[in-house]
Amino acid sequence: MASSVTDTDQLTIRVATCEDAHALAEFAERSFRDTFGCDNAESDMAQYVARAFGDETQRAELADSRRVVLLAEIGGVIAGYAQLMNDAAPDDIAMERPAIELERFYVAHEWHGRGIAQQLMARATEAAARAEAATLWLAVWERNPRAMGFYRKSGFVDVGSRLFLLGSDRQTDRVMSRLLRS
Repeated sequence: MASSVTDTDQLTIRVATCEDAHALAEFAERSFRDTFGCDNAESDMAQYVARAFGDETQRAELADSRRVVLLAEIGGVIAGYAQLMNDAAPDDIAMERPAIELERFYVAHEWHGRGIAQQLMARATEAAARAEAATLWLAVWERNPRAMGFYRKSGFVDVGSRLFLLGSDRQTDRVMSRLLRS
């Protein structure tokens, strides 16, 4: 639990390794449930998190050479993370190529409003630029206005939509992108 705003002075952001799989799996599931749990059926949440956030899933994602996971830590404890995926952008949405997806971006609720998200976004953007991406893109649930507002402030614009399956619930994500170079 965050005790004061000065705690963010101890913020470090580093690239995750396979040794971080268990801690990341726990943080990722908790963050996802905290963010979306009250707006979705528990059966859909349980089905999704079982597939998306287990130790083995995180270990495989951390070992995937197409992915980079950045951990924001305070005092050695995960406060947030960003997961980038160097893969093809959706074919049906116009954006400059090559494009890298900001596949996941979460900051623990107790750290909201303390500047961690902005610092983590800056590092994620730098990582995408170093990978020579022209565009950084993401998908965000259409019913998450707080996140969409943050992404707009971070330079992203809405460029379309795509289906997201949470368990058996078909949902709509907004696709947002940010040009890194022209």
